[in-house]
Amino acid sequence: MAFLLSGMPAAWTQENCRNTGNFDSWLAAFKREALSQGISQATINAASPYLVFDQRILNIDRSQRFFAQTFLEISDKMLAGGRIPGGIAKIKQNQALFAREEKEFGVPAAVITAFWGLESDFGVGQGKDQSIKSLATLAFDCRRPDRFRGHLFDALRLIERGDLRADEMIGSWAGELGHTQFMPSEYMAHAIDYDGDGRRNLIKSVPDVIGSTGKYLVHLGWRRGEPWLREVKVPQNLNWQEADRNIKHPLSQWAAWGVTRANGQPLQTENLKASLVLPMGRLGPAFLTFDNFLAYVGWNESLNYSLTAAHYATRLEGAPPMNKGAGANIPKLTIDENRELQQMLTRMGHDVGRADGVLGLKSRTAVRAVQIKYALPADSWPTPELLARMRTGR
Repeated sequence: MAFLLSGMPAAWTQENCRNTGNFDSWLAAFKREALSQGISQATINAASPYLVFDQRILNIDRSQRFFAQTFLEISDKMLAGGRIPGGIAKIKQNQALFAREEKEFGVPAAVITAFWGLESDFGVGQGKDQSIKSLATLAFDCRRPDRFRGHLFDALRLIERGDLRADEMIGSWAGELGHTQFMPSEYMAHAIDYDGDGRRNLIKSVPDVIGSTGKYLVHLGWRRGEPWLREVKVPQNLNWQEADRNIKHPLSQWAAWGVTRANGQPLQTENLKASLVLPMGRLGPAFLTFDNFLAYVGWNESLNYSLTAAHYATRLEGAPPMNKGAGANIPKLTIDENRELQQMLTRMGHDVGRADGVLGLKSRTAVRAVQIKYALPADSWPTPELLARMRTGR
């Protein structure tokens, strides 16, 4: 799964740290600990050519800007390049496999295929970095050593178990592996042998990818037969404070407030609760998210990525392109202005995580609280007007 750094628990992240230790000394201690955990010397020897430090990986880690883009910028880029017709073709091509998976795990083909397309273009773009090298570098680094240390141990266990050889563990810069980009600990815990060859190979085996992804989504909370997301149209007199991922109302209540299907038709009002999510505020796209959307957030904490993946899945099931609202005319802040906003929010006592210019869920919650304070529409979307009010305190 696309590895998100923003929004990580504080215990996993050390901000503004500097590496002062020696990598060779660290590596010697790591190998001793691996042996004490039951990992064989043969496995350590097989991985040793890749247990090296790579400064390039740290440079990438410290300069991520992808998630600083808006929802529409991200979704437009990620759903381009034939990913919708390509996904439809993959579903047809693997119809029997998807039918088996859905019978066993209950995850629709479109949901798995959307992750498959976004993460690796259906296996074509799995990454070019040696996973063990990336993990060793990030496990040594001072920012999140415990998290990546666990992944590095599990990467060795994948070799020990016979799932993968060290030399074929090629993936993304942060260590993810396979068509749907599992981190090694998720790979170790949730991958399954779906083609019956005795190995769990998410790099080469499409059956293993489909079965493992379905099983993992169930682990993340997927509920069989339930929806995950619907695009809607909202009235401009809505009480915007109700638009929050943590607030749920019955569909009948949303309908009573004037929320309709995206085409203006009445909202279906099954006995379900949903949250109204406005990724770019009241002037942009609008979605109702259901309990199954939590599996998307579990996959990747970025709201923009999660909404893109969920919308992609609805497109693969035949939904029309989204209504972008005001689109490019929606007021927005630059990454530097977002960082300034986060710093001010922190001084006001709000927990926004790190001030990195990326509007995570914590930042959006804090923005909503300040919008209420200044009697602005509380749609969780920061605007130049809000920033100006915060600068003056009026």
